[in-house]
Amino acid sequence: MHSSEKNMSEEIIRISGINPRQCMKCGKCSATCPAFDEMEYHPHQFVSMIVNGKINKLLESESIWKCLSCFACVERCPRSVEPAKLIEAVRVSVLRKKGANYLSPDEIPGKLDPELPQQAIASAFRKYSK
Repeated sequence: MHSSEKNMSEEIIRISGINPRQCMKCGKCSATCPAFDEMEYHPHQFVSMIVNGKINKLLESESIWKCLSCFACVERCPRSVEPAKLIEAVRVSVLRKKGANYLSPDEIPGKLDPELPQQAIASAFRKYSK
């Protein structure tokens, strides 16, 4: 594993707050995934690739955008690995690498919807301001 891939792997783990090393490779997450047939890499493979530092393959994969974020994999995981959170962290990393997710505080008022919960606004700001 190259040092840049190792750093990226550690960054994804930090962003997600998940310990992918808890995965026992049972495949239940992939078995329940409704987007399984559309993905090049499946949820259990995402977890394994992050653990093994094969991040560059993930960053280039269309599979990260095909995840529905339905959290079916999270519900099925017996070890609370939460592959969907890891996939979301990879997406965020890709956006940050491209410099496409910067949101300044001045932009927020124009994006507000009166029906949007305050928690969603704070969460989006944290996510898109790094």
